[in-house]
Amino acid sequence: MADASFDVVSQVDLAEVKNAIQQAMREIQGRFDFKNSVSDIQLEGEVLKLHSDDEYKMNALIDVLQGKLIKRNVSAKALDLGKLEPASKGTVRQEVKLKQGLDTDTARKVVKIIKDSGKKVTTQIQGDQVRVTAKSRDDLQAVIQLLKGADLPVDLQFTNYR
Repeated sequence: MADASFDVVSQVDLAEVKNAIQQAMREIQGRFDFKNSVSDIQLEGEVLKLHSDDEYKMNALIDVLQGKLIKRNVSAKALDLGKLEPASKGTVRQEVKLKQGLDTDTARKVVKIIKDSGKKVTTQIQGDQVRVTAKSRDDLQAVIQLLKGADLPVDLQFTNYR
């Protein structure tokens, strides 16, 4: 019998991010505390550019955005908040990068968690993902449950299950 396998990845669905941005902007335009505000969210590639009147409104803007992303099944762990910077006319801006793929350190942590579990599986880091292979599908299911319960800095998805 051939080995079964799956890939551990960390991906963000950009279509869902765009939908969440549109919903967040609609909510902000209707909120009283954002009346006459210049608050805005733009998606440029895999970077969100947030612009608002002051630090208070920026925090509220981020809260609204995170709420909309979570409702659309995009984890808040996928956001890498940049530094708050002053902008023109007394406003502030902030860049938020979307984390795509597993960096080397996180991939190593995933492999270490799997190896420490004692399951009869093999792991292999392949770029920005980790391939897990085993003779038994039950072992793979156990590894998936183990990783779902692990406290990692990124949100994990399990793809290419065969």
